[in-house]
Amino acid sequence: MERLMRVVVGLAALSALIYLGDWLAIKVRVSHGTAYGSVMVNQFLATPLKGNKVEYDLMGTAQQTCSRSIFPQQGYEACWWLERHKSQWE
Repeated sequence: MERLMRVVVGLAALSALIYLGDWLAIKVRVSHGTAYGSVMVNQFLATPLKGNKVEYDLMGTAQQTCSRSIFPQQGYEACWWLERHKSQWE
């Protein structure tokens, strides 16, 4: 049990260090003007209909700002994640 707790604490500490490093890297990139990118995303509207059916309508495409980081930072999704999830639902 003690060994399991050490592993959990170690993983938590490692995760915190990675996030801190990512946060510091985005701060440096902001000062250099290279922290953000943009990705074209498809926006869809899901409209509920009678009989538990849903109608999906393409609202169009739009540029969305993203952060060049591992984790979402500064209120923006990470660019690598947004590139793989280009469909957005409302």
